Amino acid sequence: MAITTKEGILKVLMSYNPWWKTGQINAKLTKKYKRVAYYEAMKKLRDEKIRRSVVLTGARRVGKTTIIMQIIDELLKKGVKPQKIIYVSLDHPMLKLAGFNDILECYHENIYAEQDVYYFFDEVQYGQDWANWLKIIYDMQPDSKVVATGSASPVLIHGSTESGAGRWSIIVVPTLSFFEYCELLEIKTSELPEDDIIDSWLSMNQQERTSIMLKISEIQKHFIRYLQVGGFPELALADNDIMAQQILREDVVDKVLKRDLPSLYNIRNSTELERIFLYLCNVSSSVVSIEAISRELQGVSRPTVENYIKYLESGNLIYQSWPIDVAGKKILKASPKIYIADAAIRNAVLMDDSIITNPDEMGKVVETAVYKHVAAYYQKSSVSVGYYRGGRKDKEIDVVVEKSNSNNIWIEVKYREGAPIPDDSAICQIDDGGIAIIVTKTSDDYGVHDAPNGKKLIRIPAFAYLYFLGYYEKKT
Repeated sequence: MAITTKEGILKVLMSYNPWWKTGQINAKLTKKYKRVAYYEAMKKLRDEKIRRSVVLTGARRVGKTTIIMQIIDELLKKGVKPQKIIYVSLDHPMLKLAGFNDILECYHENIYAEQDVYYFFDEVQYGQDWANWLKIIYDMQPDSKVVATGSASPVLIHGSTESGAGRWSIIVVPTLSFFEYCELLEIKTSELPEDDIIDSWLSMNQQERTSIMLKISEIQKHFIRYLQVGGFPELALADNDIMAQQILREDVVDKVLKRDLPSLYNIRNSTELERIFLYLCNVSSSVVSIEAISRELQGVSRPTVENYIKYLESGNLIYQSWPIDVAGKKILKASPKIYIADAAIRNAVLMDDSIITNPDEMGKVVETAVYKHVAAYYQKSSVSVGYYRGGRKDKEIDVVVEKSNSNNIWIEVKYREGAPIPDDSAICQIDDGGIAIIVTKTSDDYGVHDAPNGKKLIRIPAFAYLYFLGYYEKKT
């Protein structure tokens, strides 16, 4: 007996596409709040001059499927024939085994015969020969459009390079920014200026800065919970934070470590992968040495550590931040900083309630959030985001945005009361014409810090800085 049949495939497709019968989508699937990535995807789909397939990539539970449902809902409301819209979850066992050829044949034979289709492929990396099939659809069906999602970024990007060059647009869907979290929970603030506040911070006087801080004062009390569970839309809306963290471990971490990555990369024993990830959770925001990890986790070879770190990055569980040398010199034997992709993931894995009250741990959590926000804000720009280590005393600056005009952005996280800045710190020595930012802890610790070399450093509380980054990311 065949494992997959056309009848079986059709039943699954009918259950995934109820609008073929009803003409509408269940409102519970579309959600009210729309993320930045939704508007980017719609812009690509509407572009009549430059045709592109859209690929959404990001961690589990960041809302990729919700974005697809919101797009489908918009198409139906605009009058697109329901049968022209097909949603396929390639994570489903039968559809995964069936393959694209049988799925598309079944759809066109039974539902819609024409070639002007809106195809939506969820978790596309599980489809057999998926990159080639997306290329075939693009080349052979010029009136059709494709939106795909996937939780393994490099796999998708590699596929787009090999088969989709000039055909695909990759849109990264990060976890929620603090601004998106506040919008999702309908936490209101006063209207902010149109021009980027960070860019104009130095030219403001202290009264103007105070006026800005008063406009967002309501959001500060929500910042700690955001760091605990707030990066994932469904969990941010949950009433039970302990349950939310359990779901985070089971659905985001365990499924990626025990199923997604082993399946994609043919990992026979996921235990070593889990051990490495747990180690990285403990050292998040630190520069890591492959050799040190190999020694610490006795029995795990250096090549295995290197490969598994790449796999974890591909599963959107970690970021790697590489050193940036402002002098233009080649950095030899460079080691990356590792950040867990969202502070909430790290908290859920370590299950340590003292993190919130431990200044050192909170410093790591906030630096992780700062890096994630900065990386997301600049992902559409041709800039590099990394860290700096150098100078006479080989001191470090936590996050650096390297711009082509040398007007870099230097960010130091000092999430402590008072946040003292020693005169010999690296951020006080840098003077390239760029912006230097000290991310502080308390709501009244803002303004301008005068460095010994005459450079003026922005001081701004973490909750405000992250909120502004998210706010102006959505504006652009």
